[in-house]
Amino acid sequence: MSRVPRRHVAMIGVPAVSHILPSLEIFRELVARGHRVSYANDPSAEELVTGVGAELVPYDSLLPADNKWPDDPIAAMTIFLDNGIQALSALRAAYDSDPADLYLYDIGGYPARVIAETQGRPFMQLSPTYVAWRGYERDVATQLWQLPGADAYRAKFGTWLAESGATTTDPDVFGGRPPNTLALIPRAMQPFADDVDEETVTFVGSCFGPRAGQEEWVRPAGAEKVLLISLGSAYTGRPDFYRACLAAYGDLPGWHVVLQIGRRTDPGALGPVPGNVEVRPWVPQLAILEQADAFVTHAGMGGSSEGLFTGTPMIAVPQAVDQFTNADRLVELGVAVRIDTADATPERLRAALTGFASAPATLGRAAELRSWTRAEGGTTRAADLIEKLLD
Repeated sequence: MSRVPRRHVAMIGVPAVSHILPSLEIFRELVARGHRVSYANDPSAEELVTGVGAELVPYDSLLPADNKWPDDPIAAMTIFLDNGIQALSALRAAYDSDPADLYLYDIGGYPARVIAETQGRPFMQLSPTYVAWRGYERDVATQLWQLPGADAYRAKFGTWLAESGATTTDPDVFGGRPPNTLALIPRAMQPFADDVDEETVTFVGSCFGPRAGQEEWVRPAGAEKVLLISLGSAYTGRPDFYRACLAAYGDLPGWHVVLQIGRRTDPGALGPVPGNVEVRPWVPQLAILEQADAFVTHAGMGGSSEGLFTGTPMIAVPQAVDQFTNADRLVELGVAVRIDTADATPERLRAALTGFASAPATLGRAAELRSWTRAEGGTTRAADLIEKLLD
């Protein structure tokens, strides 16, 4: 039981699995410590939210349900902004009559900070990805704000903040420089980590725990080594790539292969499946990685973090957005080799597994990173830091 009296902690998030899962176990821990947790999100996220003991505060999200985002970054950012603008009135109705003692929020959960500032309550951002560093404006933001539509976006953001009653009305400060942030990624994955202001940002690493409904996985008897292949949840419609993996790793002596294909690929499209391969639409990824010897991944932040946490050498095949940067970072850390999809031939995939991923130097480096990431504290440390704001 917590040493802090029972308090109301509110989380305001967005209905994207990659934004929900990184912090979900923190709320389970807060509930276990006796706190009341309300979680504002789209009704589509209800099962995930209530599965950790939190109460869903529903609002209708504008984020694309089919995960089809525009390629234009300003257009994508505008969707998040419009989502926050339209959600604010419903969330105010909920939290003005039932205010929280502390507001937590996802990087896209803009209404949380607005509500916290207008109520004079403490707030903290939970970032599932990179945070800004000293020089971020020079390295990234300057180029971003030169894109078509950027001026209109920033003007819209600033006007909304002023009209909503927020005390912070500069969009750059409001969105990019929160005074209190928990970074839910391994510090090793953060670009320019030494330039992050750790007076305002704390890296707690990946926050894992017994996810609701997560099944166990047992390593088959006789399997000398285990390989997991997964492209996450959003980029699973890749039958050509899966066939290349079957050709690369099927019947590879000593290896048992777990291939997750998601729900967008028909298993019949794979052709003959070798006897050493189990094909599933979904797998308990962390449970398998705890027992795996190698990991073919799209290098999403979640998968990358899990690979580091379990000390599993990786073959990174990035598909979109930040995955290319993540893949390059894993290569720099010495725990992965990058193969772009167009170059992912059976020959290159097999060579990466039997060469780099099995090399003693790679295994040693993966073990070193495993120790570093586990030392960051994860779920327990995150909950402790959140409780400090409740004292």
